[in-house]
Amino acid sequence: MTTMTETASGLAEFKMPDVGEGLTEAEILKWYVQPGDQVTDGQVVCEVETAKAAVELPIPFDGVVSELRFPEGTTVDVGQVIISVDVSGGAGAPAPEAPVAEAPASPAAEEPKAERKPVLVGYGVAEASTKRRARKGAEVRADAPSETYYAATAIQAELNGHGGQRPLAKPPVRKLAKDLGVDLATVTPSGPDGIITREDVHAAVAAPAAQPVAVPAVTEAPAPVQAAAAPAPVASYDGARETRIPVKGVRKATAQAMVGSAFTAPHVTEFVTVDVSRTMKLVEELKQDKEMAGLRVNPLLLIAKALLVAIKRNPDVNASWDEAAQEIVRKHYVNLGIAAATPRGLIVPNIKDAHAKTLPQLAESLGELVATAREGKTSPAAMQGGTVTITNVGVFGVDTGTPILNPGESAILAVGAIKLQPWVHKGKVKPRQVTTLALSFDHRLVDGELGSKVLADVAAILEQPKRLITWA
Repeated sequence: MTTMTETASGLAEFKMPDVGEGLTEAEILKWYVQPGDQVTDGQVVCEVETAKAAVELPIPFDGVVSELRFPEGTTVDVGQVIISVDVSGGAGAPAPEAPVAEAPASPAAEEPKAERKPVLVGYGVAEASTKRRARKGAEVRADAPSETYYAATAIQAELNGHGGQRPLAKPPVRKLAKDLGVDLATVTPSGPDGIITREDVHAAVAAPAAQPVAVPAVTEAPAPVQAAAAPAPVASYDGARETRIPVKGVRKATAQAMVGSAFTAPHVTEFVTVDVSRTMKLVEELKQDKEMAGLRVNPLLLIAKALLVAIKRNPDVNASWDEAAQEIVRKHYVNLGIAAATPRGLIVPNIKDAHAKTLPQLAESLGELVATAREGKTSPAAMQGGTVTITNVGVFGVDTGTPILNPGESAILAVGAIKLQPWVHKGKVKPRQVTTLALSFDHRLVDGELGSKVLADVAAILEQPKRLITWA
């Protein structure tokens, strides 16, 4: 589809492109230019939100902005002209009145503009504008020493599969340093081959204060796979008795998908409670392993790996139902979806070909997925083609749930909170770290036996993580 036209008067018109494979509309979230501004080929002029993601639109020509056709907050159909640019080479004159919001009043409000990078949406981007966007979402990792129930070196064979030298600082680490005002040149690296880790950046920030920070000895739950949430709204009973919120964008798409899934696929959910104490000990060991330096290591990583091994042992669960052809389509690859709660709503990006990744590679992919979701820049492509999903409700303190399948997928695993509970261990009641797993599946193609085997395999691996080696 052509995204620009040029009129006889020397005005080029830029049309709303299809930014998400067949989407018909998008909402203009923010304009980064105003009438009279000079623009160049590849410069980001606005950010739009589709039913799948927020996307920045670079303009494909040089000129002076003549008119912004729609104000922020307007939903525009694909193919409609959204901005006119004078490309005749003249000085250009801004329209006397433009139906858009006023430009930011302070330099601080304009800061995000400098960080905006164009996203390719069907046409070329200038070389000067193709820098990779830095990621947000770094987190402090507590490397408290702990003993393992068995030798953690049993997984060394897989760790050694993570080849290649890492850069001195990964994009998320560079972004973290920028946000905290830390000059990476002053940071002492602790990672292998001189790589600077998140912990190094945080240590550089904490060093001047010279104040010890007490780390509470609490049970670590799976790390949140969600954006940094805004403060919870406080109920107010003053003034209006109701507030109406338009349903659009991601929330609208999610609602339609969940209704379609719930009333199309016959759901069955099974539960199992498992002692994950050994898994938690292994997590602490991996945090200190040099092969995992700078990577995201948490219980969710091992849960994801356990599910991938269970799928390998029970491949029939990784399938979809083709209603039109009346066929079961078995997938010989696993695109592992991770449900993420963001300010824009629930999204489920997936790790492509997760089945073929080593543990370090899976950790790196998981970290990138989470950082991108936190930044609100998950692309439509990242949310397409999923085969199986994990949703981590435990980060909210919830024990378990009955998750609804993503359309086109056969199973979804819900992970509950990991808590210290009394548990019979070696014939004695002891405090152990326990969680509850719930597996929902499409009963048209996954019967009770198959679903039970998959869930039992995941539980068995989390109880005895060495099975990651013996079963893989």
